[in-house]
Parts: sequence; structure tokens; C-alpha cells
Amino acid sequence: MDPALSRRAFLLASGATASGLALEIALPAGPAAASAVTPSATTPMTTVRTVARPHGTSGYRRLSDGPGWRRVTRTELADARKDRAERRTVLACFVQFTDLHITDAQNPQRYEFLRAGDLGSWRPQEALTAVGAVSLIEQINALGHGPATRAPIGFVMTTGDNTDNNSRIEMEWFLTAMTGGRFTPNTGDPGAYEGVQNSGLGLYWQPDSGLRDVDKRVGFPHLDGFLKAAIREVSSPGLAVPWYSTIGNHDQLFGGAYSSAGGFFADLATGSRKLFSLPASEAGAVYQALRRGDPTGARFRAAWKRYRGKTRTVTADERRAPLSPHAYIAAHLDPAYTGSGPAGHGYTRDNLDSGRLDYSFRIADGVVGISLDTTDRGGDYRGSVGTRQLAWLERTLKTHADDIALIFSHHPSWAMTNLTPNPARPGEKRHSGQELLAVLRKHGNVAAWINGHSHLNKIVPHGGLWEISTASHVDYPQLARVVELADNHDGTLSLFTTLVESAAPHRTDFTDLSQSGLAALYRELSFNSPGIRSGLAGLPGDRNTELLLKKR
Repeated sequence: MDPALSRRAFLLASGATASGLALEIALPAGPAAASAVTPSATTPMTTVRTVARPHGTSGYRRLSDGPGWRRVTRTELADARKDRAERRTVLACFVQFTDLHITDAQNPQRYEFLRAGDLGSWRPQEALTAVGAVSLIEQINALGHGPATRAPIGFVMTTGDNTDNNSRIEMEWFLTAMTGGRFTPNTGDPGAYEGVQNSGLGLYWQPDSGLRDVDKRVGFPHLDGFLKAAIREVSSPGLAVPWYSTIGNHDQLFGGAYSSAGGFFADLATGSRKLFSLPASEAGAVYQALRRGDPTGARFRAAWKRYRGKTRTVTADERRAPLSPHAYIAAHLDPAYTGSGPAGHGYTRDNLDSGRLDYSFRIADGVVGISLDTTDRGGDYRGSVGTRQLAWLERTLKTHADDIALIFSHHPSWAMTNLTPNPARPGEKRHSGQELLAVLRKHGNVAAWINGHSHLNKIVPHGGLWEISTASHVDYPQLARVVELADNHDGTLSLFTTLVESAAPHRTDFTDLSQSGLAALYRELSFNSPGIRSGLAGLPGDRNTELLLKKR
């Protein structure tokens, strides 16, 4: 973890470090291997071809086109045998989205005021999460095929934190973006922005104001019309392929960390009072409590009540109401959001009746996907699973013993250390990531565990399977990951992973406040966001890879 206190280092990394092997082993020579490394000129760009590159060494840095990241072959779990590319057949090709964090930046429940204790506790780019997500969808639609095998992309899986505040309106925005349509990323006053970015407080970037705030002092631009453009209607084409959904802590908990105990946060979200700032010492105390584990938000609530007299009036909005697990599933099952399918996006009527957010689905002949809910409803940003879930997972893996299994969750193994009891099942034991790994390793058909949460590219071998964790699309470098599974017909499988940026151009134009221009600005602002952890792109062996493993 970055030693600096920041919201990302605390809420999203949960102690993760940029580890992972960077093995410099080239793919074998030959036409098939060459096509896996260097896409044709007609192939939409992935990070194999080019990655956004910063200019300058200090202050606000502009982005432009830079060299791509080479593909690295990793052989910790199996040898890379000669001529495998010539024998290979593709079993599956799909894309992972993770940590989109589509955000209602004006929600009174948000705790931007933690920035008084650490600059990284608020992101200047948060008002642009919707246009950033749509630009990523546009890129996947344009890509169409896996860059390593040229197999058609079969589906997209989101691995949680699709939204940021567990609110009904954010879920509507997310579902509309994914399935296609128009939406307006604004709440409260329909004609004005009421968040921290027009508060007149120098603690936050005031893009439309001449105020010399803390961000402008390091080079952030003055952009007339930015906030008006940020709450303008957004148009999404929707994904052209089916998509599935996995839930994350920000989709289920207040601020990604607090349970619904007492109803305080629900009332705050839908109410008309917003706290814009706290003294630095008080903000630091709330942050430290959160970092240690404050599942019901006791320290947050105490600070809010103590400084209630400093709150400001904003327009109340019932659309900010939280979603229960039942309502979360029902929203996915709404026919209005079926899009390219499937109906429910993995969730079924059985999930609605049981309230359980785990499911399995058929990826292809001989390949099954399993989605796990690793969020602890008792609170805390770190994850875990319950005994009942582990038993269901065991049964499901046994049922599909003849299939290759791919596991999807929000939390990675290293961020599953929270064993707070689920209020709905207080007598049920919670289990850590290491315990979950032990179950997965018992079943030789599990090829990979694919997750997010840490906003970090990190790929780790575990016995006979690979754990693949992918960076977010809210913090730089704002990536999705294409995964291609192939049988090499020599006793091994290959998992190709290729990182993808959004369709927005790398180079920004401060005068371009169109939807595409804002998406480009979203990336550049995220790069310059004060307090962001370095190294979220990971090492070469965590990015574009071929991961070998034995076929069981």
C-alpha cells in the first residue's frame, strides 16, 4: 500500500502491492504468434499497440499516444511448448470490466470532506464517470474480436463496483449505459450542479471558477462550462454482446464500507443537507477509523452530527435511495435493461426469491463461469464469503467437474480479510480469501479466478490456477481486460490477457466539451488526480500476457 493516506489506498487497495512476476519470455516465432503480438492495422487499438503517455515531469501533465506494452508469456504453472500456436483451438473470448464506479457526484452521503486530511480522498474526475464508461463500451464494440486469437468476443463480465454510492439512480445510469439509451448524470436541482466543485471551497478543483484552488495551483485548468457539460445528457450505444454482472462493495454498502444499520445513511442520501468540509484533524480521525474497520460508520456519523451546523442545503432527491440486494437483482431482471442479453445478466428469478447473489452460467461447450458475491453486508470495504456460499460453490464445481471453470468476484484473495457477521445471518461463519483459494485449488478444473477491487493489475499463480486482478476504470490507467482461453492440445491451456483503454483519444482539447472530449479529459484528470497511488498498471507480467497452465 502507498504510505500516503488516500481513499484509493484504503478503500480500494486494502493492502495490495504491485507484486507479480514480470517474466520476459517471448512468444514463439511463426505467423500465429506474430498475430497474437501485433494486431493488424485495421484492428482497433489495444495496449499492445499504444498506451497513453504523459509529458513533462511535474505539475499537471498532458497525455498523448505512447508505445504499447509487449505480451509476456508466464510459465510458472506449465511449460510453453513449441508450436502450440499451430495446434491451438479457442475455447472462449470475453472482456472484463471492473470498478466503473459510475458516480452521482452530488449525493449528500459522499465523504469528499476526507480530503481535508489527505488530497487523495477525492477525485477531480468523478463528475465524468458516466461518459468514461460509455467510451469504454464504444471501444469494446469496435474491437469485436480477441486480439490474441481473433476469436469473436462472446460477452462482457463486470466484476463489481459498477456504481459508487449504492443508489437507485446510479444503478439506472449503469444499466442504461450497458444496454443502450440516453440518461442525464445529474441529481438534485435539474438545472444546476450542487456538489463540491462549485462550492467555492479551495479544497476542491473549481473548474468554472477563477478561484486558485489547491488543484489549480499544480496546473489543473480553468474550464468554463465544465460542470454544465458534466451533467448534460449522455448517449450510450450499449454493448453489442451479452453481458453479466457481479456485485461489489460499492454496489451494496454506503460509501463502499458502511452497512445500513440505523438508517442514517439512507436518510442522508435522500435528504437536503450536505457536509462539504471538516477540519483536517476530524477528517483524519474518520479516515483512520474507516481504515481500521468501522462497519456501521459510527465515527462518520458522530462527526457529521457534531458538524451538522456547517452543512449546506441541497435539493433532496429520492432517486438516491439505496438498493437492497432484492432491488439490485430486480433492477437487472427489468426487461427494459435486457439489451443484448441475457435477461437478468446472470441473475434469475431464483436469485430474486433467495436473495443470494451467486450464480453459474454456461460460457461455451466445456467452459462454465461462476460469479461470487464477496461483499460482506455487515460492512467494511474488505470482503469475505459465508459458509453457505462455500457449500454452494463446492456443489457447483462438482456438478461441473468435466468443465473448465472460471471464477468471477469483486474482491481478490488478498482483500478478503473481513469476517464481520452478515446481519441477516448472524450465526454464519465468514471465510477469508485464503480459505476460498483452498476450495478452488481442490478442484483441478478451476483455471482462473478473475476479480478487481484493488484498482491494480496483478496476476498471481496459485497451484494449478491463475488469479487475475484488473485495474479500475475510474483511477488511472482506466483499463478493461480481454481474456481469451485456448486449448493447446499438448496438455496445456493458454489464457491470453490484453488490456484495453476507452475509445477516447489520448490527447485532450480543453475547448472540446463534447461527450468524446469529456471522456478524454476523464482519463487525463485521473492521471493527474492528487494522491493517486503509483504503479496501478502493474508490472509487465500483470498486463498483456499468455498464462500457461496444465489441462486437467
